[in-house]
Amino acid sequence: MASQSIKVQSICRNIIAVGRNYTEHAKELGNPVPKGNPLVFGKPVSSIITEGEIQIPHGWKELHHEVELGVVVGKPGKFIKKENAMDYVLGYVLVLDMTARGIQEQLKKQGYPWLLAKGFDTSCPISDFIPKSAVSDVNNLNLKLTVNGDVKQNGNTKDMIFKLPDLLSYISSYFKLEYGDLILTGTPSGVSAVKHGDVIEASLDDIVKIKFPFRLKERNMFCKIQYKVASNIKFNKIFVVSLTKININF
Repeated sequence: MASQSIKVQSICRNIIAVGRNYTEHAKELGNPVPKGNPLVFGKPVSSIITEGEIQIPHGWKELHHEVELGVVVGKPGKFIKKENAMDYVLGYVLVLDMTARGIQEQLKKQGYPWLLAKGFDTSCPISDFIPKSAVSDVNNLNLKLTVNGDVKQNGNTKDMIFKLPDLLSYISSYFKLEYGDLILTGTPSGVSAVKHGDVIEASLDDIVKIKFPFRLKERNMFCKIQYKVASNIKFNKIFVVSLTKININF
C-alpha cells in the first residue's frame, strides 16, 4: 500500500538509473545485453513530478514510456555489501523513465551522454512512497503500463538481470548513497512512442497505480524583441555611447 507520509520528491538528492536491465528490452531496441556490470546513468531531481502533465521541449519527437521500480535509499552507504544491501532500502516508488528516443539515438551516435534525452523537465513521474514492509517479495512484482487503455508493457521484476543487492553494491562503490536517493532499476520490454493527448497508466502489482497525460509543449508565440546594445568609443578623452538597435525573432 502506498503512503503519503514520505514525500520522495522532497527528500531525493540524486537519481541514479540503470539501463538495459531486462534482456528483452535491450533486444527490442537492438542494444547489447550488459555483461559484467550494470549500465548506469543519471537524471536530475528536477525531472520528478508527482502530478500534472508529461511534456517535452518543442520540436522533440518520439517520446517513449518506460515503467520501472524505483528504490528509495534509507541511510547513507558506501561500498555496500550485497548481503547487507537490502538494509539500506527505505521503500519504493513506481516510476516512468520517460525517454526522448530520437534525441537519445542522436546522442549515442555522437558518443555523448544521455542526459538531455532522459533528464528534461517532467521526465520522471513517480507514485506515492511505498514502505518497504508493503512489499513481500521485491523480486516478484508485476510492472504493467497502458496507453489509452491498451497494454504496452507487462513485465516482472524477477526478470531483472541485476537484482537490487547487485545494483546497490555496484552503484555505492562509485557514489556514496544518501538518505532519499532514488535508484531506477530498469524497464521491461514493450516500450513505445506516445503522442499528444495520450494517457499513460501504470501499476505495480495491486500496490500502487499512477496516471499521467502527455502533452506536447506549445511553441512560444512569435515575438519580436528590440533592444539596444551600447558600445563605448573613446574620442578626444571623452567616452561617447553608440546605440545600435537589433531585432531578434524567435
